[in-house]
Amino acid sequence: MTLSVTHTDAMAQPARGLLPLWVGAGVYALLLISGNRLLNDPDTLWQITVGHWILDHHAVPTTDVYSFTMRGAPWISTQWLAQVAYAEAYAAAGWTGPVVLAASAIALAFALFARFLNRHLRESTTLVFVVAALLLTLPHLLARPHVLAFPLLVAWIAGLIEAADRGRAPPFSLVLLIALWANLHGGFVFGLMFIAPAALDAVINAEPAERRALALRWAAFAALALLASCVTPYGWNALLASQKILSLGAALPLIVEWKPADFGGLGPFEICLLLAIGFSLLYGVRLPPIRILMLLGLLHMALAQGRAAEILALVGPLVLAAPLARQMESAANDAGSAAGTPPRCAAGIAVMLTLIAATIASATLLHFAPNTRGTPVAAVTELKKLHLTRVLNDYDFGGYLIASGVAPFIDGRTELYGEKFFVDHNAASGLMEPDNLFRLLKDYDIEATLLRTQSAATKLLDHSDGWQKIYADDIATIHVRNAAALHSMEPPVEPERH
Repeated sequence: MTLSVTHTDAMAQPARGLLPLWVGAGVYALLLISGNRLLNDPDTLWQITVGHWILDHHAVPTTDVYSFTMRGAPWISTQWLAQVAYAEAYAAAGWTGPVVLAASAIALAFALFARFLNRHLRESTTLVFVVAALLLTLPHLLARPHVLAFPLLVAWIAGLIEAADRGRAPPFSLVLLIALWANLHGGFVFGLMFIAPAALDAVINAEPAERRALALRWAAFAALALLASCVTPYGWNALLASQKILSLGAALPLIVEWKPADFGGLGPFEICLLLAIGFSLLYGVRLPPIRILMLLGLLHMALAQGRAAEILALVGPLVLAAPLARQMESAANDAGSAAGTPPRCAAGIAVMLTLIAATIASATLLHFAPNTRGTPVAAVTELKKLHLTRVLNDYDFGGYLIASGVAPFIDGRTELYGEKFFVDHNAASGLMEPDNLFRLLKDYDIEATLLRTQSAATKLLDHSDGWQKIYADDIATIHVRNAAALHSMEPPVEPERH
């Protein structure tokens, strides 16, 4: 078995240069067909609402204007540009807009991913990496700001790796990507951090006489990239905001996407990991020390935090491509020349027109809407009739409350609420500490609760004096404070017998 291609093999595949286009088109079509899956996260609702606020006020938020528990507290949105893009897309086409926008960004990322890999590896190997990356990123493919940054992640890392492979410093024009990334999503910090190992890899593999000059060029590039990342409405505070998220401590493992990898059942991550280990053992794959450290760092991140699996999936193969091609005796120049052939203009235009037609057709044939689990429409309609201002809500309902103009107790902006607040709320709603529930109800003078119908806290309030259930459906239940609501009586105390 070999991962290489010969010049003859490449010439026998005249459409080879079209592979990235087919990959992008295939991913886009798949995401469009399953578009509602992109709307599974309730955070999409408040992201769009914030985008509308920015457009209406011609400014970015610096304090919380939505919750009643943190109103006026310092809060910045490092994702402001992505939020504006989603808000504009929603205003233009309803829920079809965010679906198309997210699907387009993801498809572009995978097209760039395939394009870089195909410079070094044969098409079949590139497609294996593409399928593995799609499986690993699938759980976090949502219409949220991070997917709009995916193309920048791939292009940025590919640029750094390509420079390291050639023993050069990256072109200074590459910093434009980090400037854009810093306004789309806080993940740009990872991009900045990746400069160090890429530079080390380039310098170590350079000729001794060239190392000092090369190190200085990389250092200049890193400094320029750091400055470019501060070109945001918040300046260098965007860097501090990312640190605030990572310092949430005990709150992070309670959020699904931040939980460590779970191998309790056989899933895509474990399958891909086992296959990679098996392939390495079977073919004796050897990598340069710095590339090994890069992969181990990416693997550690993916094991520690579920959401980092997408970084491993999209960055790991880029790190592997050139060394793996050399290890398997790839004819790099031949493969590169074939892969670099521009897509045929006619084919490219045909694919793009087909995708546009499919998008327009989907607007009439497919109905896109957020997952009902995070959108308690009927319950909030009833809640608004009460004209109450202090409502204790389920964490997942916060996004819909913001979008509905109701001030939430808590929502997906965990960095705003902080570690203790989030942990206390989680312990209260899940009744890990039942006293926490009644303490929060008292300390925040809660007038009503909007919690999941099947939650432990809801079941307890059903039988708690002073709280009356006024609405319930399969998704949410409303309890209001009512001193006259009695559900039980103290059992009689039998007199002591002598």
